[in-house]
Amino acid sequence: MSFGEIYQIAGAGMNAQSIRLNTVASNLANAGAAAKNPDDAYRALKPIFSTIYNQVDGHVTGAQVEVAAIVETDAPLDMRYEPDHPFANEQGYVAYSNVNTVDEMADMMAASRAFETSVEVMNRARSMQQGLLQLGAK
Repeated sequence: MSFGEIYQIAGAGMNAQSIRLNTVASNLANAGAAAKNPDDAYRALKPIFSTIYNQVDGHVTGAQVEVAAIVETDAPLDMRYEPDHPFANEQGYVAYSNVNTVDEMADMMAASRAFETSVEVMNRARSMQQGLLQLGAK
């Protein structure tokens, strides 16, 4: 595997985790958002990752990740009985987003660590390249 492929794989991982962090930020920003009806309520977003295999002569030489889609979760909305709220329906319920802040914080920590790991892979590959250049100069 070439250094270029290592950088490409690590870069794809960093890109995927950046998108994951963006969806977490969007979800946290909309946590607790009320809507006039359930159809208009914010639903948490989740990225769907897929693997792209690099093949040479029929042999897998590496794999990288891509974001296949960003989907809304199907978790139930938070319907709260608040008859005095301006968005309350005829029964007195208000539709709130289905964002689970605990899950989002866990996703944020996992995405941050995965991003940092990809950065560390790039740093180690760069260090190896520099070591090879120093060997060639001697």
